Amino acid sequence: MKYTYTGKGMEVSESLKARVEKKLGKLERYFRDEPEATVRFKQQKGARNIIEITVSTGGVILRAEECSNDMYLSIDHAVDKLESQIRRHRTKLDKRLRTTELEPVVEAAPEYEEATYSVVRTKKFAVKPMSVEDAITQMELLGHDFFLFLNEETDTMCVLYRRNDGTYGLLQPEM
Repeated sequence: MKYTYTGKGMEVSESLKARVEKKLGKLERYFRDEPEATVRFKQQKGARNIIEITVSTGGVILRAEECSNDMYLSIDHAVDKLESQIRRHRTKLDKRLRTTELEPVVEAAPEYEEATYSVVRTKKFAVKPMSVEDAITQMELLGHDFFLFLNEETDTMCVLYRRNDGTYGLLQPEM
């Protein structure tokens, strides 16, 4: 596995790197190709230790974020979330394969219930070209946590969203 580490508000120590590599190393058995892991460490006021782990391989992107008072505890919980996501994804793929076969395959691993999703409301609205600042203003006026708009600078559809820390994020498509 290839690792990329970044630290915000802290120095990333060798012991933190070793802990992440030990924990994520156990997940390598689930991947065919060599995955790439991006690990971001953050320390904030009030002894908040946040870790974000993003693992990408073969078109699949898995992401987990965890916050606690202890960075090592955050690492453990984030890796547990990633393992749960992997199992859920594999179960979904196995179910698809089983529907095409004649006989079901008996699994040793526990089976997880597949989450069912339903669209309860569809809304259509006119999209006007606007700047990011205008989109922030519009989103605040509406009282929403996200806002879809046509970015007048890039001429692409973008999603503006409010982050947990009160700042804003912008999702733009790659061209």
